[in-house]
Amino acid sequence: MQIDLPVSWQQSLAGEIEQPYFQLLQRFVDTERQQYAVFPPEPDVFSALKLTPYEDAKVLLLGQDPYHDDGQAHGLCFSVLPGVRPPPSLVNMYKELHTDVDFRVPNNGYLVPWAQQGVLMLNAVLTVRAHTPNSHKNRGWEMFTDAIIRRVNAKESRVIFVLWGAYAQKKISLIDTTRHMVVQSVHPSPLSARNGFFGSRPFSTINNALREAGNAEIDWQLPNL
Repeated sequence: MQIDLPVSWQQSLAGEIEQPYFQLLQRFVDTERQQYAVFPPEPDVFSALKLTPYEDAKVLLLGQDPYHDDGQAHGLCFSVLPGVRPPPSLVNMYKELHTDVDFRVPNNGYLVPWAQQGVLMLNAVLTVRAHTPNSHKNRGWEMFTDAIIRRVNAKESRVIFVLWGAYAQKKISLIDTTRHMVVQSVHPSPLSARNGFFGSRPFSTINNALREAGNAEIDWQLPNL
């Protein structure tokens, strides 16, 4: 596995990639790629870090596992490549965006514009075997992404951590909630969205918090492609 970390993250994560657990993780992912299709493609594994430099990260949106069907995952949680139908959780995010901030639903699920504005769109696990959800769980990725959360937590500036669902909410122990803001609700998946995601208004809440901290708001509107 090629460790293609952008410069802004290299210094803060250098100690992690030298750890024994990360060496084992690298070997595991390399072996998986030799035997199976693995998503996202190797150049996209660290896309979230490449698109949102450390110094620019002002919102951290935490996902769980990459999409596992062909052509979907490209290294950002909830996002899919242009031309791929938005998955159900993203469809529900769009519904809430429309209600919350008068968002016009685009013809794609490509969320890169959010990442470029400072939304670190991090999955807890960064790879998955094709068509086999959670197949790379508990192999070391969680230790690495917990380290990323800790590094973001260490920022002096206020960060908004977005934790949807029980899995993400377990990470609250890594966050200094006296300095940073946590936005949490049930997950936007079809299984739970009607039990508290719809109507939670996370997107306007994030922008209000950014404005209070003197930061630029996120323009949530996505272009048609």
